Amino acid sequence: MHVHASVRGMTSPLTTSTAPSPAVRWTPRLWGTLLVLCAAMFLDALDVSMVGVALPSIGADLGLSTSTLQWVVSGYILGYGGLLLLGGRTADLLGRRQVFLVALGVFALASLLGGLVDSGPLLIASRFIKGLSAAFTAPAGLSIITTTFPEGPLRNRALSIYTTCAAAGYSMGLVFSGLLTEASWRFTMLLPAPVALLALLVGTRLLPRSERERDHGGYDVPGAVLGTASMLLLVFTVVEAPGAGWASVRTLLSFVAVALMLVAFVVVELRSPSPLVRLGVLRSGPQVRAQLGALTFVGSYTGFQFLVTLYMQQVLGWSALHTALAFLPAGALVALSATKVGAVIDRFGTARLIVVGFVLLAVGYALFLRVDLHPVYAAVILPTMLLVGSGFALTFPSLNVQATNGVDEHEQGMVSGLLNTSVQVGGALFLAVVTAVVTAHAPAQATPRAVLDSYRPGLVVVAVIAVVGLLLSLSGLRRPRRGRSVVVARSTLKEADADRVPVRD
Repeated sequence: MHVHASVRGMTSPLTTSTAPSPAVRWTPRLWGTLLVLCAAMFLDALDVSMVGVALPSIGADLGLSTSTLQWVVSGYILGYGGLLLLGGRTADLLGRRQVFLVALGVFALASLLGGLVDSGPLLIASRFIKGLSAAFTAPAGLSIITTTFPEGPLRNRALSIYTTCAAAGYSMGLVFSGLLTEASWRFTMLLPAPVALLALLVGTRLLPRSERERDHGGYDVPGAVLGTASMLLLVFTVVEAPGAGWASVRTLLSFVAVALMLVAFVVVELRSPSPLVRLGVLRSGPQVRAQLGALTFVGSYTGFQFLVTLYMQQVLGWSALHTALAFLPAGALVALSATKVGAVIDRFGTARLIVVGFVLLAVGYALFLRVDLHPVYAAVILPTMLLVGSGFALTFPSLNVQATNGVDEHEQGMVSGLLNTSVQVGGALFLAVVTAVVTAHAPAQATPRAVLDSYRPGLVVVAVIAVVGLLLSLSGLRRPRRGRSVVVARSTLKEADADRVPVRD
């Protein structure tokens, strides 16, 4: 799930250009380029959802304990979330096309390896490598879109199509996994390999060539080491905290170490001539709201999906395929709206759509609190899925557009990596929080009623996270006083001028 934008000569997300965008038509080659990039996004979401459903079969076949089995998922998250900042900056420095194609090739090989291994450690290693490769394809792919499609309606349409591929991939992954796992869990690992290989072959012919950043002043090695290490340790700590205990010495010391490394990272970035992340972009209100919005949006949905899956399978006794079909309306709604959301963004702007999207999410989560041991699908579950799907369709593309509009072309990969880091850290962090809340309310006797009651506090936390995201996004609706200037990075822009840009905050 990701998105981007670019304007030469400007470096701030609030920056606007008065020059008209060059005319670009939707040629077959342009469609082909977008489809290649969408394929990588689709595979990312497909892989995550398929593995989740196949975990019980993997554990039974390879003899893995529950604690070991969680690393089949966590290994991917660790590689992905820990290396996104480095992946985004690498795409800027070494060339987006080159980085995207190499990483996609690694993804295909790791998929093949994951379907052939016969040991848990090797499977986890293949998952880590896949996450690592996705940490490079995601920001590179997003920045290819934002440097290929000019800012405005054309880019908004491309980004809405691109971001909805995540929901389509996730929904299809649930269905595919339910079917493929019946034959063997190995097919769920192998399926992405030929698709990635096909996208790689087509991409070598269609993806536009990009120049490497020439005057980058050298590589920010200390920043890369500190940024990557802090993200890896943060994701690792969050994933391990529910098992080790949130108040345990190990967890607390890990969080202290993360904080110290992040402080050191900020100091290094402020002094580096070519920082891994130029912190000036965070002086923009729309940029900060987009990052925090992505954090809370994905965090709430990840927790919701986790709890609802457990509810359907462990409390209601539904099969994996039945569960997948229950989620399908949300994904189908997002997929069907893919080509329309861009025009809606053009008309109403990102700030309004983000607010509306968070309202729909919060209402949908609150509605699901009504579920019981014998739910009427059409009265409770289906309305929730439609509300969540509508919220996703409006919010996620808008967050991506808002985060990347007005960013200089040579910093597209950097901002992409930053946004995707917010997405991954938000998902890992709030899933761990929701899991901890549910674990704290675990019943002594696991009757269906008691288990359902233990899930309700977690669902409340999910709804609260969405409300926090809503409150943060509401600040973007305030109209600034005309004439007051705001200094952003290396350029100055009057807020009144920025407010006239329809796709901006």
